[in-house]
Amino acid sequence: MEIHRFEKVWVGASILLIVGFIATITYGAVGAGVTMVNDSGGTIDPAALNQHEEFSDPGVRQVGENHYAVYIVAQQFIFNPGTGTPIELPAGSTVTFYVTSADVVHGFNVVGTNVNTMVIPGQVAKVTAEFPAEPKNYGIVCHEYCGSGHHEMAGNLRTVPPSEFSLDGSGSADVDGETDASVDIDGGEH
Repeated sequence: MEIHRFEKVWVGASILLIVGFIATITYGAVGAGVTMVNDSGGTIDPAALNQHEEFSDPGVRQVGENHYAVYIVAQQFIFNPGTGTPIELPAGSTVTFYVTSADVVHGFNVVGTNVNTMVIPGQVAKVTAEFPAEPKNYGIVCHEYCGSGHHEMAGNLRTVPPSEFSLDGSGSADVDGETDASVDIDGGEH
């Protein structure tokens, strides 16, 4: 049986495409360290957040010399803390975010960093990041549609010089008054 040469070319191209897809997925999982959402942060009853030791009073906690834990509750259409009051951290610190949802699926993205995760009711998303030594303002955005006010769900994170940082939030640092990515009323970044 003779196979036409164009059929051979298309079969070869198809096999190369499949091998390329497999190689891309393998590189992403092994080489680049991309991981799937998991429950490494634990699980929680979203109806009982007000009774949880950390999420009943979300905020910044110092857990090491230059390591902080930030507990955040996402709910329609705010991040607590983050929306009304910026999250304030010392510049140059390592921060582990523990984020959960009180109602529906949300997204949590600190613009300009590697912090980007889904926030699922009943699960605690755990993401660790190292912030640069220079003070800076960062925008926080929800990137999963969560209802009619989704486009307004945004917050701020501010890193300040370590000498101006205090856990009670009384630091008087003002970096430059602007976030790296502010969100306008239609939800677009500019």
